[in-house]
Amino acid sequence: MGDERFRLFCALQLPDETLAALTAWQERHLSAGRIVPPANLHVTLAFLGSRPAGEVGAITRELAEAAAAARPARFRTVRYRETRSVGMIVLEDVGGAATALADDLGARLEGIGVYRREGRPWLAHVTVLRFKERPRLAPPVPELGEFDAVRSALYRSALGRASAGYGGARYDVLESVALGGR
Repeated sequence: MGDERFRLFCALQLPDETLAALTAWQERHLSAGRIVPPANLHVTLAFLGSRPAGEVGAITRELAEAAAAARPARFRTVRYRETRSVGMIVLEDVGGAATALADDLGARLEGIGVYRREGRPWLAHVTVLRFKERPRLAPPVPELGEFDAVRSALYRSALGRASAGYGGARYDVLESVALGGR
């Protein structure tokens, strides 16, 4: 691997039914910017940025240990929100399992020196749209009902060109682990 570096993040994977519903909602209600493709929809737990490839094993071990100690995360949609560069669906972390996992994982990753937690509280959300200029959309909240995330993953983000109306980055799962030892 030598000097190779990867852009890495840890996230919760969404169930297939939730991905399908979000994708249909995006197609109906997001008329500006670049829609995030289904394969890239997730709930970020920790964004690590550019890391040496040699750290992947240690990061994966910490993710696996945090996931084994976690309960499945239950979510429900709250609202659509825009920042200066993305549109997102903000989620309620029903029961707090995802927040507890994000906190535990953050502490573990800090302990091995690969991560520094942000000063603001963790926010459960799914990025659904990317843009250069804020479109100020006001779509209805997608009707996803309550859904469970039962797997977490270490992802590698490979930057690329936008195509077919989708955002340019490609996210590859390097390792996927079940929550709670499922």
